[in-house]
Amino acid sequence: MTTLLYQTDSYLKEFDAEILSVDSEARTLVLNQTAFYPGGGGQPCDFGLLRVGEISFPVSKVKKRGVDVFHFIGSEAQLPKIGTVVHGEIDWERRYQLMRTHTAMHILCGVIFRDYGASVTGGNMELLKGRMDFEFETMRKELVSEIELAINIESKKDHDVKVAILPREEAFQIPDLIRTKINLLPEGIDEIRTIEIVGLDLQADGGTHVKNTSEVGEMRVTNYKSKGKMNKRIYVEVV
Repeated sequence: MTTLLYQTDSYLKEFDAEILSVDSEARTLVLNQTAFYPGGGGQPCDFGLLRVGEISFPVSKVKKRGVDVFHFIGSEAQLPKIGTVVHGEIDWERRYQLMRTHTAMHILCGVIFRDYGASVTGGNMELLKGRMDFEFETMRKELVSEIELAINIESKKDHDVKVAILPREEAFQIPDLIRTKINLLPEGIDEIRTIEIVGLDLQADGGTHVKNTSEVGEMRVTNYKSKGKMNKRIYVEVV
């Protein structure tokens, strides 16, 4: 089982860990703990390095399977053995851009849920840009302009962003915790991680975020599309 260090500290850039398993054919390492985000919820995985002494192994992909996180090694160098201690380094520029982007998506979600009562039907993000789908019947240019103004007002209010890990029963007593149209949390999950933008938004979420909305920067709604009678897509960029 891999301890997920990023769940409680998104700003952790380096860490030490012990190798639990090695797959030379797939070129993967499983560690006893990791700060690498394995991707999920529309957020891409982290990149970075694992160092053993003077040797650096580039991490080209990270994926979570069950309770383990697999680090895919991009080089052809011989992989270290089980029990070896490695030093992990996150590609911080990429991580921080994704943290800002993910928090921006939550600001968007919080504003639209507060002002229009619309649930999320899908979403995805890249570095400093993303899109979210909402259960809107109609969407017009004037409404999009209102949304852009509102999300930037909230970003500049310096809302703190708080992380909590709660027992499942306690978490599901929170009204509107699940903002997606479909509850994507499997029954077997005993603990729920929540992200709260204080005063604006509270959701179940597994990704990495900034500590305060002031770190997000300016947000621009760059486009919107109709993806069906009750499904409208909004594209956002972070400056």
